[in-house]
Amino acid sequence: MTISAEGLQPVRRVLPTPEARELLDLVRELSRREILPAADAEEAAGVFPRELFRALSRTGILGLPYPQEYGGGEQPYEVYLQVLEELAAARLTVGLGVSVHTLACHGLAGFGTKEQRAEWLPAMLGEGLLGAYALSEPNAGSDAASLRTRAVRDGEDWILTGTKAWITHGGIADFYTVMARTGEDGPGGITAFLVPGDAAGLSAAAPERKMGMNGSPTAQLHFDGVRVPDARRLADEGAGLKLALAALDSGRLGIAACAVGVAQAAFSTALAFTLERQQFGRPVADFQGLRFMLADMATQIEAGRAQYLAAARLRDAGEPFGRQAAMAKLFCSDTAMRVATDAVQLMGGYGYTADFPAERHLREAKVLQIVEGTNQIQRAVIASRLTGGGNRGGGRG
Repeated sequence: MTISAEGLQPVRRVLPTPEARELLDLVRELSRREILPAADAEEAAGVFPRELFRALSRTGILGLPYPQEYGGGEQPYEVYLQVLEELAAARLTVGLGVSVHTLACHGLAGFGTKEQRAEWLPAMLGEGLLGAYALSEPNAGSDAASLRTRAVRDGEDWILTGTKAWITHGGIADFYTVMARTGEDGPGGITAFLVPGDAAGLSAAAPERKMGMNGSPTAQLHFDGVRVPDARRLADEGAGLKLALAALDSGRLGIAACAVGVAQAAFSTALAFTLERQQFGRPVADFQGLRFMLADMATQIEAGRAQYLAAARLRDAGEPFGRQAAMAKLFCSDTAMRVATDAVQLMGGYGYTADFPAERHLREAKVLQIVEGTNQIQRAVIASRLTGGGNRGGGRG
């Protein structure tokens, strides 16, 4: 029994422009030809597809939501997130990697000066570079305001010392958006810096050993007197946490879209299996109990997609969207976990083997309930924005 790389069910999408339709068709074909066939083997071997990311950069996919003036695609988030969904459905390492790169560019694109954007953003968006976002620390995850990595002024430079943790692309990124303490304790003493990946004194620990996403390196970063020019400081001193949390609002939408992609892939695998697998002389998809499971899975996926798109349209319209982004991240990642679990169950013993991608989808879905702020943090964010409280925590790995 085989399920081909072409087995992902196509998603019916309502897109705002013919250009967006062509883009999604391109991404779907690229996923089918270049990503899906090697996904299982490369994840099992822990291979990060660095050349693929260079190709994605050349095609403009690493700069989709940013202005054309700086080499971006100037696509609305409504379109960009659907691209992420397609990529994540093929392989989460790729979809999440594009989301992380986009997050790493957010500080410069949104808070940098015109001169800073002109100097560095084009290379970050379209010249093959790969970015990472460095907020979390060993003792500062959900409580991002308690970070201890310090930047001390030395003339026209800053000297960074400390350790960052759970950094996606840690050790392989070409640049890092780094939050460091430049002032007093608390949220007002944090400043953001754009740090080159080859800076002297910057090193990475061995990648973490994880239950999923083995192809995506996650590592600690060590800053041992890393010298960064003041020209690479993003925004004002003390504005770093504001920059970080603004980026996370958008990043949570990226995680939501990736989660729907993983759920869609798990569902497609399970549906194909149940239509082909015969028991008692008929396909197992004919049994009502399993049909109802498939119906619930499909409904949850559609609901998640609608939720992240609604939040994206608010963002595109310039409206507040942080609460809706947290809701989308919460709902879509929980949906991915439910759907991936049910996909393994529908496939029985086959679903538990590495011969089918269902077990990989289940292992990958779990991390989406953790990154960009755990789902417990999302509930705190949602509640605070409903009631006027102040909890906006949540880092990323």
